[in-house]
Amino acid sequence: MNSEAFVQLALEALSCNQKELASRLKVSPGQISKWKKGEYISPEMENKFRAIIGIGDQDPLLVFWTGSLDNANKWERLINHLAEMAQQNAETGYITYPLSDEMGILCGETLRALREMGVILPKEFPKELDFDYSATDNDEENEEHWNLIAENPYSALILEIYSALNDVYGFYVAYVAEFIADEELALFDTAADNIEPCLISLAATKIEVNHELAPNFGVFKRRVEKDYEEWLTLVKEKAFRNGIPLRAELLGLVYSSSGELGHEAEAESLGINSSRIHPDIYMNELLVGMRVIHQVLPTIMKKLGIDEGFELDSSDLRMK
Repeated sequence: MNSEAFVQLALEALSCNQKELASRLKVSPGQISKWKKGEYISPEMENKFRAIIGIGDQDPLLVFWTGSLDNANKWERLINHLAEMAQQNAETGYITYPLSDEMGILCGETLRALREMGVILPKEFPKELDFDYSATDNDEENEEHWNLIAENPYSALILEIYSALNDVYGFYVAYVAEFIADEELALFDTAADNIEPCLISLAATKIEVNHELAPNFGVFKRRVEKDYEEWLTLVKEKAFRNGIPLRAELLGLVYSSSGELGHEAEAESLGINSSRIHPDIYMNELLVGMRVIHQVLPTIMKKLGIDEGFELDSSDLRMK
């Protein structure tokens, strides 16, 4: 998608058509069309686009989605502040590393999720949110800043998603991450690789959303939940086949509320659930035992000479 953003931004910056842009970059018009459809763009050509557009190291998608380099920088600054606020309020006992944004992708991933939900950012960055987030002169000023963030529908929505992410990520670290990292399960380079990178989208499905603000939320939610059902089922099957016990229902990551996930994660971090084994393990033991009986019992009955004409009275097996 970066290549598409580069082309669109370059066309706007130069006020030209695709043929003129191709001439400027010394490539064919057909190549411009391919980039516009998302074809990979080389680092050398990317640098040429950046020079034309004048966006420095900023993500071209952010500039494209927010309307200008200035808007992109302001949204990035706000998003980092909201991430810090949410991180400080985490109660799971685990650090929500996506909010630390060590890879510098949080802003882009957040805006991508919002776009998929149908959220359209305002053409200009909200003036009421353009303040010094580091200001700590007095409690009254901090409260005023908090109210401004809570009253703006965009910043409030993002903060709510990040708060849910604390709980979702805590559950992921407590019960799922160990399986992804287990080399014996060979989950690397499978669909399960998508579980951690897409947790922001999953967190977004856990909140109540104004459908006027996010008209595509229903479709977005169903798609994300369907993907996670597939990915987590793959993890469960791999763990089952390798005899590795589950300490929680992994699909709870999809079906449970963010609050329930947060409580589960907190209990795990405190060691409350350390000895718990998921019911799937008990069921597996029962099934194995039944299979053994099914294989051994005919031989025993034959040796005892009671195999012929034997009829089972199932009424004696019922609980009284």
